[in-house]
Amino acid sequence: MDAIVQQLAETISAAAANKTPLRIVGGGTKDFYGNLTAGETFSTNVYRGIVEYEPTELVITARAGTPLTEIETAMREKGQMLAFEPPHFGAGTTLGGCIAAGLSGPRRAYAGAVRDLVLGVRMLDGKGTDLRFGGQVMKNVAGYDVSRLMAGSMGTLGVILEVSLKTLPLPATEITLHQQHSEADAIRLMNEWAGQPLPISATAWSGGNLGIRLSGAASAVAAAQKKLGGEVVDPAQAEKFWQGIRDHTDSYFARNSELALWRLSVKSSAPAITLPATQLIEWSGALRWLRTDASAGEVRNIAAQAGGHATLFRSGSRTDCVADGVFHPLSPALAAIHRKLKQTFDPAGILNPGRLYHGL
Repeated sequence: MDAIVQQLAETISAAAANKTPLRIVGGGTKDFYGNLTAGETFSTNVYRGIVEYEPTELVITARAGTPLTEIETAMREKGQMLAFEPPHFGAGTTLGGCIAAGLSGPRRAYAGAVRDLVLGVRMLDGKGTDLRFGGQVMKNVAGYDVSRLMAGSMGTLGVILEVSLKTLPLPATEITLHQQHSEADAIRLMNEWAGQPLPISATAWSGGNLGIRLSGAASAVAAAQKKLGGEVVDPAQAEKFWQGIRDHTDSYFARNSELALWRLSVKSSAPAITLPATQLIEWSGALRWLRTDASAGEVRNIAAQAGGHATLFRSGSRTDCVADGVFHPLSPALAAIHRKLKQTFDPAGILNPGRLYHGL
């Protein structure tokens, strides 16, 4: 494996010297996400495999090209999971792409996001330098937390080689409840429940239907079920439902697919969105998916008014994306920080240029 790292480092070093852009690719399952970028394909698939897994220490370390399914299978055998419930979006998704995209699934609001569970990272910067940050325990995270900075960086700061992640035990019991509510009532109820000691691990509302997943000790789940009420969903159907929400195979994401799909991160208590759109709401109201033909300006104004931001997650063709990019424009202060980080880690600007923000 050292020979592979050396080869990858030499490729980056040569690209930096020649100012040749590199388009970093893992499993390719998230190629649709982010701004368009150009450059020579730089694959991380060859660097794969679980480096170390200590179930008793609740930590796993694996190489970037390792298929996510391989990691999750190994963890299930030990009764553990990645608590942020990473989306797959396809059979070939890799650990490196999972971290670089920084996306989390239905459990995120209740168990933490990707960056919350990253303990350490090994990476190659834009000069081909082999760097390590963090470690395999939380106490090793001190100073400027570069490890977590890599989560959501979209490959613009460095090529992830290895990642150490915190793991958690699988829930002893898990059930899903179904209720019917209006959008406003669902938002109100989800926020009320979030302030109570309930073992909720996921919520999703669309078209008047609200799904609530309860996870934890059998006694706690039973008590919460009694308190919340609703119809208990068949376990197989429930698993398919939450996987559909996670991986966007649910029928909601297929409907009106000719319209842009926007991802709005807002205050959980923000009122119902008034734009003409079909919606799916997750994370107790904090994540709102919109299928709409409204303009980027309208969507982003609504998101800002709701205390958040909007990302153009999918569109028919990214050539018709908004002029200022897929991701919500940065404030001048944040833009300056991003430029300094890019200059520090990738001074030649060759790694996934423009994938996150134009000019970076």
